[in-house]
Amino acid sequence: MDLTQLEMFNAVAQTGSITQAAQKVHRVPSNLTTRIRQLEADLGVELFIRENQRLRLSPAGHSFLRYSQQILALVEEARMVVAGDEPQGLFSLGSLESTAAVRIPPTLALYNQRYPKIQFDLATGPSGTMIDGVLEGTLSAAFVDGPVMHPGLDGVPVYREEMMIVTPKGHAPIARASEVNGVSIYAFRANCSYRRHFESWFHADRATPGRIHEMESYHGMLACVIAGAGLALIPRSMLESMPGHHQVDAWPLAEKWRWLTTWLVWRRSAMTRQLEAFIELLDDAPYAQRDGLSAEIPSPADR
Repeated sequence: MDLTQLEMFNAVAQTGSITQAAQKVHRVPSNLTTRIRQLEADLGVELFIRENQRLRLSPAGHSFLRYSQQILALVEEARMVVAGDEPQGLFSLGSLESTAAVRIPPTLALYNQRYPKIQFDLATGPSGTMIDGVLEGTLSAAFVDGPVMHPGLDGVPVYREEMMIVTPKGHAPIARASEVNGVSIYAFRANCSYRRHFESWFHADRATPGRIHEMESYHGMLACVIAGAGLALIPRSMLESMPGHHQVDAWPLAEKWRWLTTWLVWRRSAMTRQLEAFIELLDDAPYAQRDGLSAEIPSPADR
């Protein structure tokens, strides 16, 4: 069974005539007759009741017609998604929680307004989970902590994040990790790049964090710090957006550790119309030029 046979079958079902159907699909009648017979042999049923020079659908033919129409409609939709003038279809985006909460809402709103035919889906999680989703094909692209040096991925830097150590109110200023050796910290799961960065900051100063409490959100981390139960590492942009940030103190890490860059990544050679449209909006978004990222995001034609 192939698409040509389905197109021929639909034409015969609509016209009730091999001759008229052949004209409709631009084939000779003998070819149409042969292909319909082959389709019936493949399915093991007769799709038409043949009466003199006319053909009418059999009960099996009526059932099969509904499915063949759905298949051909999906094929046409797929062609439009890939080659149509207006981007459409599914676009699944992954993101760090802080990026989703603070950086991209205006871009997402504009994206939905400008491309209403795109079915947009957003998932959040740590960098490791987002990268796995892109590599597995469940995500079209994702915002992750970069740079990402994976041979199966392409990407561009988008946002520069200032990382802040968040402490209970009144805590002494923190200049190095040895000053808080053994103190409990609040972080995401082990595949979170920000958590690894925090732990590396400790280890580089020959210090060790105390117990690492795994949290599901920055709001949970902040609540624990406000309660005086430990420290957290939170991007400044995220911290300043949260209610309660005035109830804690925060200091940037030393310059070597202070800045992290958020990248947008996607599978190599998997640039789609939906992703092109999204990157073009990112290039125009105000945040794309903030926080030290002076270079423009490369256009799809430059990649």
